[in-house]
Amino acid sequence: MIQLLAADYHSKNIYKNKCGPLNITKNRGAKKKKKSVFLDHNMKFGKELASQMVQEWRGAYMDYNHLKKLLKDIMKFQQKNAAKVTGPVARTGFLARRLTMYRAFSGLTGTNDRVTGPRGNNEDGVILVSLEEQEGSEGYYKTTVLRPLEVGGEFQLVFFKKLDDEFNKVVKFYKAKVQEVKVEAEELSKQMDALIALRIKVDKFCVQEKVAQEVEVGSENSAMDGENHGGVQMDTIQEVEMKTQGTPANAKSFRPASIEVLDHVKINVDPETPISTLRNIITSSKSEPSFTKGELRKAEEKLQTALMGFYKQLLLLKGYCFLNMLAFSKIMKKYDKITSRNASKSYVEAVDKSYLGSSDEVNKLIQKVEDTFVKHFTNGNRRKGMKFLRQREKKERHRTTFFLGLFTGCSIALIAAIIVSIHARNLLRHEGRGQYMDNIFPLYSLFGYLILHMIMYGANTYFWRRFRVNYTFIFGFRQGTEMGFREIFLIASGLSVLAFAAVLSNLDMEMNPETQRFQTLTELVPLGLVTVVLLITFCPFNIIYRSSRFFLIRCAWHCICAPLYKVTFSDFFLADQLTSQVQAIRSVQFYICYYAWGDFKRRSNKCLQSDTYKYLHIVVAIIPFWWRVLQVKSNFF
Repeated sequence: MIQLLAADYHSKNIYKNKCGPLNITKNRGAKKKKKSVFLDHNMKFGKELASQMVQEWRGAYMDYNHLKKLLKDIMKFQQKNAAKVTGPVARTGFLARRLTMYRAFSGLTGTNDRVTGPRGNNEDGVILVSLEEQEGSEGYYKTTVLRPLEVGGEFQLVFFKKLDDEFNKVVKFYKAKVQEVKVEAEELSKQMDALIALRIKVDKFCVQEKVAQEVEVGSENSAMDGENHGGVQMDTIQEVEMKTQGTPANAKSFRPASIEVLDHVKINVDPETPISTLRNIITSSKSEPSFTKGELRKAEEKLQTALMGFYKQLLLLKGYCFLNMLAFSKIMKKYDKITSRNASKSYVEAVDKSYLGSSDEVNKLIQKVEDTFVKHFTNGNRRKGMKFLRQREKKERHRTTFFLGLFTGCSIALIAAIIVSIHARNLLRHEGRGQYMDNIFPLYSLFGYLILHMIMYGANTYFWRRFRVNYTFIFGFRQGTEMGFREIFLIASGLSVLAFAAVLSNLDMEMNPETQRFQTLTELVPLGLVTVVLLITFCPFNIIYRSSRFFLIRCAWHCICAPLYKVTFSDFFLADQLTSQVQAIRSVQFYICYYAWGDFKRRSNKCLQSDTYKYLHIVVAIIPFWWRVLQVKSNFF
């Protein structure tokens, strides 16, 4: 039986810094600084820290900018006092050095330096970082300044007080998060045991069913009686059970959980179709539980997704640890540079010895999740398993930006061509202007609503990515297949090119004397454009973002059949968006009325004269809100 937490893991190659590959306690005299794989050294650390933060944990990070501001106050105060000193500054400095020398030989400062200064180095005895035990708490790190600054000592105390507060805040948050992931790891371990037991039960049932069919076929061709048939079947099943139970017992590492764990586990699999939902409602809950391959497959997919999300959470926690430790190192080096002291070594050593720097539980959990995932979901193929776990972000392609600019430019050119065509042919004063606007404008307005909606969604995606909102995980997109704001703007610009080209062609066909006799064909241009859009949307081939198209279709179907599906966040979001697209839905209603009832042949719009159309005009506006209500109601069942 493989458990997520009970695996015997020995870490032999762990860096001195448990949170990352960067050793922040390097000597100051190093000629070349080792580059971190996490940070861009061309950017200031404050901006890099803000860009790497997990937005949900933003308040738990070290307030680097505030501490940097306190250091600037110390530097400004020192510069201000240094500017007041005029001619006697050299003599004053000489007397100060002599006074410092006399104090050192008199023993006034040597005692405290020996408390924290390693190997008797008095330059290191600037501060003393100690852990004070407090009642009802886990301890508090406090810094004692052994040698305060002669100029700006008050600012120094304020700086270390704020630094200690930030250090204790980070340690407390990190420890709490580690405890949370440990509890979650225990829960995932139990679910993994249940999944392994379910695999054994389903496989054994399939083998028994296959053996029973073979025995039944063989009995028809033999002269055995009913008693012998039953005995042969039972013997065969017992032999299969012995094989399925005996094989894993030989190796401890491949030993699954006890199959009795299924007696205490309920396999909760979301229904795939409305029929399966109705079947679950009709079926009595007291019936004996049975497990199928479909349920096993859905359970495996859910647990696989849960492990991938848990692994990503562990990586974020590891990055949180690394960034904060690096921030403490950076701010202390700035302090040493401004004050000409060597206090960073003592403080960084205290950070390394704290729970933040010494705990290795996150690394162990990461290794155990990797081993479990590779073994049970990729059949021991580590490269394939790590490809699933460490999914890379989708790379931005230059051709997407190129075609986005191309289609945007074409759209602007088509708009200009439409305006010029209207003014050149004086269409605003044409006799059939009113009839043309009553018929054609509602048809093309559908594409205007769709393009506007895409632009708004693309803008949302841009700001989500800019402020590091993990919308891919929130909506349930598959990593690497989600559409960014460039792709969304590309689809919107491409659709706008098709729509404006159709409008321009419609105007030319309308005003050209050679094509005026084909008025029916002219009226079919909007319908042809809608047909092209629908064909692209439902195209089964892997072109034009097939995964995103099918995801949208699936969410739309879930909205239509809201009571029969378990509602996810993506379904909620789409239903909310549809409530603001009432006019677009009414445009679809106008398409049906205009082309189904044959008004396009007469080039007349009689839809508003029909009472049925008027009633449906009201009902269509209510449908999206009813879908939303049904989604809310489905959560109570």
